Amino acid sequence: MLSRITTHFHRTLASLVILMTLALPGSGVSFATDNPDHDRARQAVEAGDVLPLRTILDRVEREYPGQVMEVELEREKGEWVYEVKLLRKGGALMKLKIQARDGTILGFKEKNDKPRRSGEPR
Repeated sequence: MLSRITTHFHRTLASLVILMTLALPGSGVSFATDNPDHDRARQAVEAGDVLPLRTILDRVEREYPGQVMEVELEREKGEWVYEVKLLRKGGALMKLKIQARDGTILGFKEKNDKPRRSGEPR
């Protein structure tokens, strides 16, 4: 039970930090005054060009259960893309690329560091 609470707390804390960075327009608090990328990302969320992080994380949690380890919002080829790193059950690490505009999964990579026995399926 404690592990579940700790996992939820870490996920909630990470989400809160990212949301605060992206969605505090005009609050008098600026976490990213020296980083124009944060300002551009916040403006994209405000303009509706990017789905809010909570929306993305809700979809990820439904389709790819696991512990969110890291989230990045980047521009790739002129489009906003969320990159979400998850720790999955059994120790597999998964990296998802998600179209930030509509939440479409663009691709994923999964790395499983767990040793396998001979003949065991991948």
